[in-house]
Amino acid sequence: MVYGVLRLINFAHGEIYMVGAFIGLTASQIAGLPFAAAMVIAMAGAAVVGVVVERIAYRPLRKAPRLAALISAIGMSIFLRNLALAVMGPQTRAFPIPFEVKQFTTGRLRISSFDVLILLTSVGLMLGLHFLVHKTKIGKAMRATAEDKETASLMGISVNRVIAFTFAIGSALAASAGVLIGMNFNAVDPSMGMMPGLKGFTAAVLGGVGSIPGAMLGGILLGMAEVMGVALLKSEWRDAIAFGILALVLLVKPSGILGRNLQEKV
Repeated sequence: MVYGVLRLINFAHGEIYMVGAFIGLTASQIAGLPFAAAMVIAMAGAAVVGVVVERIAYRPLRKAPRLAALISAIGMSIFLRNLALAVMGPQTRAFPIPFEVKQFTTGRLRISSFDVLILLTSVGLMLGLHFLVHKTKIGKAMRATAEDKETASLMGISVNRVIAFTFAIGSALAASAGVLIGMNFNAVDPSMGMMPGLKGFTAAVLGGVGSIPGAMLGGILLGMAEVMGVALLKSEWRDAIAFGILALVLLVKPSGILGRNLQEKV
């Protein structure tokens, strides 16, 4: 989403995922809130963090060379990770699971009730995102801004608000993933966002950077490739497989499966 509007990658996305997990953990453990309420609070808190990241790390450098914004985003990523270390400590914290997890087995296929929850939540959020982007006024403004920021501004669209809203939505979705994965693995720590952030970037490149359906497709294909690779080889090869796919896609089809080549405006 962020790339579609700004043509820049948000490399702090993984750390926002981590922040969302910690917000959900705090809401669940300290406040004793149920799963749904903790999820909503985590998404809202991460949305605020995303807007702050856009305001500090991206907006001042919007007209600067892309490398400057990239360095700024990496700096914000390091800052958020170390802030979490200072506030929450380096230890891994257990994330309470709000219900009894049941296992379902069919032949050699085994799936848990929490896997079903993750799948249903992911599909629901993606359908909601598709509706937001294609059927609402703010979604039309987002698509117009992605096509041409200057023309969108001349048509009365507040480009700054649209970009901030895009960061908020992307960050809220990252937080939902952080809460679900934190519960699934029963573990949350300040470094948990680094690898998912990189693999999210890999999935986006595979599917087509800037394409929401492409990101979904890329994530599914990347996950399948990792699982098959681990089954055929060893678990140590999981990350190597992911980044090997990234290198291969960049060499063969940099625009990704559903992406399109964009001409640089001069």
